[in-house]
Amino acid sequence: MNRFNRFIVHGDHKDDDVPMNGTDGSSKKGKAKGKAKEEHAFQLTDDIHAAESVVLGEQIAAHKYEVTLEQSSFTTEKFALYESYQKNIHHEDDVTAKGFTRFLCKSSLSLQIIDYPSEQPDGLPEFYGSYHQLHRVDGKLMAMSVLDITPNCVSSVYFMYEKEWERFSMGKLSAMREVSLVKEMHAAGLANMKFLYLGLYVHTCVKMRYKGEYSPTYMLDPENYEWFPLEKFRPLLDKNHYVSVAHPEHCLAAPATEADPPQEVPDEVLSTARAVVGFQHNVVKVEPLRGIYRMRMNGQ
Repeated sequence: MNRFNRFIVHGDHKDDDVPMNGTDGSSKKGKAKGKAKEEHAFQLTDDIHAAESVVLGEQIAAHKYEVTLEQSSFTTEKFALYESYQKNIHHEDDVTAKGFTRFLCKSSLSLQIIDYPSEQPDGLPEFYGSYHQLHRVDGKLMAMSVLDITPNCVSSVYFMYEKEWERFSMGKLSAMREVSLVKEMHAAGLANMKFLYLGLYVHTCVKMRYKGEYSPTYMLDPENYEWFPLEKFRPLLDKNHYVSVAHPEHCLAAPATEADPPQEVPDEVLSTARAVVGFQHNVVKVEPLRGIYRMRMNGQ
């Protein structure tokens, strides 16, 4: 976080010890510089916003960093970022605007006004629902979080960024910013807002390792639906494919055997059945089950 903030304020300065609110350090060496660094006490909410243009005010900075929170919607700017992220980070070429819209723009959550005890603080959402948190540097969209904001938690659905910003560990920065959002909403009087939900955790996936680097972190047990500290899961996950802390005797050291192959559904059933495929403007969207079923059977 400090490295990113320094870049925004000071640019590509070679000295990593430059303080956020100091000079470039060219005339101060040794103890003076060390003292400036030592005196800074980390405060998550203060530090996560420190480099934003709205916080810096009249202070001259090398770059203009802006963060905005808006209800989820499709724009060509957002899709361009998503397309770049999928291709350059995940090496996926089959990226479509329709898939992006279905995956990260449409939501089944209906908007519900947030009842703050006092006036709604700046920067916090007005409604519970699905949001895009946009990060811009010098006017260009460089990162975006997809969030579901509910009365009890902020759910981190997805995060994307331009590859040129990879050196700043953007995934960790986004997680800390989302934790800060939870803290700010809780401090604004929403007593039930206490958690950041990071979604799925795959123990063998390197790209998900960062989810386990925050403390305390809890995982939901698949058998009794209780939350247990991640530390209790880790030794079991190192040895097993399936894990339950509540019932360790049910852990599976090898993948489960393949279930019986799915049976064909009769055409007379498929011809009349419909499946819910989404929601739009409080309207339920359905499609014939026949086409969806055939695609699934063909592995599409």
